[in-house]
Amino acid sequence: MAYVNFKSTVWSKYIQLELEQKAILADWCNKKFEGEAKHNERVKILGVSKPTIGNYTGESIGTPETLRDTSTYLMIDQAKYFNFMVDDVDKAQARPGLMEALMTEATRAMALVRDKYIGTMALDAGNISTATTVNSAASAKTAVDSAILALREANVDLASDVVLEIPWFVYKWLVDKLIDLKTDNDELVKKGILGMYDGCYVRPTNNLHVSGSNYYAMVRTREAIAFAGGIDEVEAFRPETLFSDAIKGLNTYGAKVVRPKELYTLIVKKN
Repeated sequence: MAYVNFKSTVWSKYIQLELEQKAILADWCNKKFEGEAKHNERVKILGVSKPTIGNYTGESIGTPETLRDTSTYLMIDQAKYFNFMVDDVDKAQARPGLMEALMTEATRAMALVRDKYIGTMALDAGNISTATTVNSAASAKTAVDSAILALREANVDLASDVVLEIPWFVYKWLVDKLIDLKTDNDELVKKGILGMYDGCYVRPTNNLHVSGSNYYAMVRTREAIAFAGGIDEVEAFRPETLFSDAIKGLNTYGAKVVRPKELYTLIVKKN
């Protein structure tokens, strides 16, 4: 068999690493729960409410209050696959760079699907703007300023890493207002960060949720959206009805807005 030497574990890890680099929206999520559940399972995300702060007068402070449980569940309810043929798996692995190229293309397609799913989390933001037309530098600045202000008025910790994820046409109008990244900061550029605006990282992307002419830009912290996912299986096989080899892979994942106050959705349109 041509695929007897297929290294499924090696290629699973390769694809997972590639996904981490190519999934722009996913890499700004809370991933503490990565790998804790499989498809159709759920991960419990613990949470508690804040205690009441009172004035101490030197007398009894009364009975301790019971804090409300704010735990929620992250469902692993998305399952995607790829399934493609190669001439000969063993020979493909022996040719320098060929398998990497094949797996990279599969990864790019998977990353795009995952990111667009995370983009739909904009619909569950704690605050969502009305649709705003952005067709000038002034209108771009006004729209973005209002989004950042709304997040800060929601008491988002200023020490938190906040990202501004916008469509490219908004970036075009805002680019002259951005603070350049530090010289040779390749790691930030690899993550799609092209500058800073009012203390927020700026990442233009095509993976935002779009409905009609409305683009759902997001201003959020790393804790706003929880995400868990991983390559569950990659294997080679020989299709029964064809004289060829094939490779298939399964990826399951889930995402949820767990801190809605730390996610503001700015709806923008071109005209």
